[in-house]
Amino acid sequence: MTILNHSFNTPYKTAPFSKIKTEDYLSAFNIAIEKAKAEIDAIASNEEAPNFENTIAALDYSGEELDRISSIFFNLNSAETNDEIQKIAQEVSPLLSEFSNDITLNEALFKRVKAVYNAKSSLDLTTEQNTLLDKKYKGFSRNGANLPEDKKEKLRAIDKELSQLKLKFGEHILAETNRFEMHLTDEAEVSGLPEGAKEAAKQLAESKDKDGWLITLDYPSYIPFMTYADHRALREKLSKAFGRKGFQNDELDNQNIVLKIAQLRFERAQLLGYKTHAHFVLEERMAETPEKVTSFLNELLEKAKPAAKDEFKELEDFAKDLDGIDQLQKWDSGYYSEKLKQKLFDLDDEQLKPYFKLENVVNGAFTVANKLFGLQFEEINTIDKYHEDVLTYKVTDNEGELVSIFYADFFPRAGKRNGAWMTSFKPQMIKDGVNERPHVSIVCNFTKPTKSKPSLLTFNEVTTLFHEFGHALHGMLANTTYPSISGTSVYWDFVELPSQVLENWCYEKEALELFATHYETGEVIPMELIEKIKASATFHEGMQTLRQLSFGLLDMSWHGIDPSNINNVKSHEVEAFGDTNLYPDVAENCMSTSFSHIFQGGYSSGYYSYKWAEVLDADAFEYFKEEGIFNKTVADKFKTYVLSQGGTENPMILYQKFRGQEPKPEALLRRAGLLK
Repeated sequence: MTILNHSFNTPYKTAPFSKIKTEDYLSAFNIAIEKAKAEIDAIASNEEAPNFENTIAALDYSGEELDRISSIFFNLNSAETNDEIQKIAQEVSPLLSEFSNDITLNEALFKRVKAVYNAKSSLDLTTEQNTLLDKKYKGFSRNGANLPEDKKEKLRAIDKELSQLKLKFGEHILAETNRFEMHLTDEAEVSGLPEGAKEAAKQLAESKDKDGWLITLDYPSYIPFMTYADHRALREKLSKAFGRKGFQNDELDNQNIVLKIAQLRFERAQLLGYKTHAHFVLEERMAETPEKVTSFLNELLEKAKPAAKDEFKELEDFAKDLDGIDQLQKWDSGYYSEKLKQKLFDLDDEQLKPYFKLENVVNGAFTVANKLFGLQFEEINTIDKYHEDVLTYKVTDNEGELVSIFYADFFPRAGKRNGAWMTSFKPQMIKDGVNERPHVSIVCNFTKPTKSKPSLLTFNEVTTLFHEFGHALHGMLANTTYPSISGTSVYWDFVELPSQVLENWCYEKEALELFATHYETGEVIPMELIEKIKASATFHEGMQTLRQLSFGLLDMSWHGIDPSNINNVKSHEVEAFGDTNLYPDVAENCMSTSFSHIFQGGYSSGYYSYKWAEVLDADAFEYFKEEGIFNKTVADKFKTYVLSQGGTENPMILYQKFRGQEPKPEALLRRAGLLK
């Protein structure tokens, strides 16, 4: 028995990271799977007649130890991985996939679940219990419980293969990101780069015993170079390196993996009686059908495209006037957009960064959460961390009661994948009369402090931090009975509402004045800069919208059809992007082969949900603005009906309880400046 197979005797039952050895994981998983199997067998073979408590609730509480180990292990595989952990992930994923199939294809167990489900109308269940019962029944039917034996076996094989392919996909992208370096030794090659970015690149070079500057594909290195570097040929080189991840016909190539994943997902959907993978996925979403998603995306496309074309024309003219550029390319996009933005609004990130010291922004997010939801955050050093960079907090309410443990991991490193995300190490639930509080984490990749400067965030990084913190609040404030519908366990096109709505506070004077102070002088951000932030908020919104829509349409093009006839990833993608293209295609680049959201993460057939949730968030924030952005009544309603309810009820019903009406897309178009 490893330390992972015992309940943790630690403060707040937190994970004992420093005591876990990598070699513990495999045996810990095996032991936990056996325990979970025994729990399942006990439910399936129970002599008593099936009822909600002994079957549905028992099933939801089962496998707690296994879930806990999985959370710890797979979170580390994203945030602090190494070859050994990746190897274990490849071994463990099929075991977990197999175990999950053992449950859904267990006939005795399904018989009991079905009996409770069929008696539903006579059971007098709460809304939450009804939702859980539906979810459990669908968990079986949507995963093959009603299939004949031979098809069940086929489903098992598909799931096992998919779990391995998705891991392989992610490993290839991480390896590609880590192996590329652009080593620069001539001062002219870093011309235009802000001092902070240059210093960071110099420090990185020094850490590898090199002279000059080192630029990598990690966002804090990549984004500043693409935005500010004057050297066009080097921007091109970096952009192409970024765009060809998984698309180089070598040992890290993802083209066949993409084709295989799309094909297997389609076969799986067909096996279960669905037309396509998207039809299968969307049955459990607010959007309901691929047709609805496609018409939603196309409706926004129609509204955004004229604005996007105008913006692109303006950018083309600007680049031509400034530097005689005849044909704008993708590697010109960030650079000239930034220059144009500076010209139009007299605003650039370098002006803003001194006001956004990371520690101040974090405290700002905490203050906003305190004013809205009555939360207090206290940094504590008594709990274990998986890396020295991680910060740990105890979160309490106004009565001093524990709400959550919160981990924050802000800087890039070799074992961490790119991007930003929220996750949890322990879910909230009410068990045996005890409200077990969650352990929530956010992971980002912000610029590290240098010898001369603290970590100063771009405005985009500020909104990213607030975004992930919004997800974290959804996890922290969870207050449901059953773990599988707690916190962020909601429909995927609803999950982005708490995160996206919180970004709105970054644009408001009343909120900015709480935390945007100059890191050297302590001066509060000047009003004129706040005005410029607001004025520039809709800058290139048409082009940004087009870009987001293109990703959603690409996702649907892989998952909303029979992909059997697709044999070339690149040409399929070019066709999918057809209506949204502004820039010329780059032949040696491909988006799909590194589109981790849909081929590794959980966003397949769901990428549209960012835009869908934007409609919700714009509508929700209009309500806050009408009543005051720190209005207690509105905040309480948001906490009660959105943040604490998890997936206990249909999200549209929860939204209407909060807002008093269905969301209107006009709010989004108004905010984006796309309503003429």
